[in-house]
Parts: sequence; structure tokens; C-alpha cells
Amino acid sequence: MTWHVAEDDLRAYAQGELAPPLLWSADAHLTGCALCRARLAEAVDPVALDAAWERLDAELDAPRPGPVERLLTRLGVADHTARLLAATPVLRRSWLLSVLFLLVTTVLAVRVADRPTLFLALAPLLPLAGVALSYGPSLDPTYEMAVVAPLHGFRLLMIRTVAVLTAGLVCNGLATLALPAYGLLALAWLLPALALTATGLALSARLGSVLAPTLVGGGWLTLLVFTGNQTRAHDTLAPFTAGGQAAAAAVTALAALLLYQGRDRFDARPLGGFHNGGAA
Repeated sequence: MTWHVAEDDLRAYAQGELAPPLLWSADAHLTGCALCRARLAEAVDPVALDAAWERLDAELDAPRPGPVERLLTRLGVADHTARLLAATPVLRRSWLLSVLFLLVTTVLAVRVADRPTLFLALAPLLPLAGVALSYGPSLDPTYEMAVVAPLHGFRLLMIRTVAVLTAGLVCNGLATLALPAYGLLALAWLLPALALTATGLALSARLGSVLAPTLVGGGWLTLLVFTGNQTRAHDTLAPFTAGGQAAAAAVTALAALLLYQGRDRFDARPLGGFHNGGAA
């Protein structure tokens, strides 16, 4: 062999900076030249080589992003935020299919009995349950990752809440389309759903991610039972009348204000989580 790779070219090759066609020539030469391979080994920084291997190992060990995570990333969502959203338990296929099955069953029961109250009573609870199951140390398998994410705790909570709430409202909206005979009454679940979700979030900063939505859901069922006892058969329950809708809107606004005022609590108790299930 009459020539060898120049020292500068060999150094550039070791650093990954040698460009074609010199790169191709060096590749071909190193295949058959033991001397240049030895010089290349001397030119490679051992520390840099170890770091490169560590980066490669980390890349190989990293979990492969799923279709939802890849879609969110393409839409401009940050990598860590996309992973947190994709890992949210209630955004998984099993939860969504369960919700759709429950809604379909309820819609069928309503059409047979000709009483929309059953659907109107259930629909507001589903977004509340979905949001409650999307965060907190006892419910979220990615809680530790969420806590150390480079985001304000309140902002991260809102990102996940909006995603879960959107999925829940879409499911409810699809079920509403199956009840066209009831007109606007079939949409009377929307404001109560927002009111229950906002109230549950506002209280979770103090009561925790399990107790708060449980109390809110129980309060909603108690209200329905009380108003049902005061209402004649086939009359619209109070929460779904014009006055009830106005009250739900007012509760939503008040709960949103209280939630915003208590936003710093979600940093002291990340994502509203209480490891012991108690209040602050």
C-alpha cells in the first residue's frame, strides 16, 4: 500500500466531521490497512468514545414512542409533554372503549324508556372521573415522571386536564347525536360536566386527587335524588332547566377562579397528589 490517510483527515474521520468523497476513500482504506486503523484508535478520545457508547445505549434502551405520542410530537408538542399525555391512563384504548360502551348502553336504555334523565345524570360524571383518574400518586403510573417534568405543576395539570376533558366531551357529544328527539335538552349535560370537573380540580388542591372528585360526584348524585323527589314524573329535573344551567355556569366560573388562585398548591403537592390520601 503506497499511501495512508492524512493525519488531519484521520482526526476528522474520528470526530465524524470528514465529508465525502474523502470519507468514502478513508472507509475503503481503513478496511485493508492495519496501520491506519491503529492510528485511528490513537486519535479517538477515550472519554468521547465512552460518551458516544453511553448515548447509543440510552437511545437503544429508550421506549419507542407510540402513534399518539408521535402525532403529538409532529403537532409541535414537546417530547416530554407528549410522553406524559400518551401515558395518561384514561387516554388509553381500554378506558375510552369502556366509556363508549357505557354511553351506548345508556343511550339504548334512554331510547327504550323515553327518559333522558339517565343520560343527563351520567354524562357529567364521566369527564370528572376521567380527570380524577389522570393524575395523582395513587392513580397515575407516570406520577414520578410528571413531578420531575420541567413544567409548572399547575400548567402540567391543565395540559393533561384539557386532553382528558376533550376526549370525554367528544365521547359524550357522540352519544348526544344518538338522541336527536330531545333537542337542546340532550346537551344539558355540558355545563354540569364543566362545573363538576372544575369543582373537583379546585378541591383536589386541598383534599387530594381521590377524595375531592369522590365528594363532588356524590354531591351531584345527591342533588339529582333531591330534585327528583321534588319533581313530578316526566318533568325536567332542576339542574337541566334554564335556571339550573345558569347555576352550573356560575359554579364553573367560581371554581375556575378558585382553581387559579390555588395554583401554587399544585407545586407544593405536585398534580394535587397526596401520598397518604389526606389533606394539607
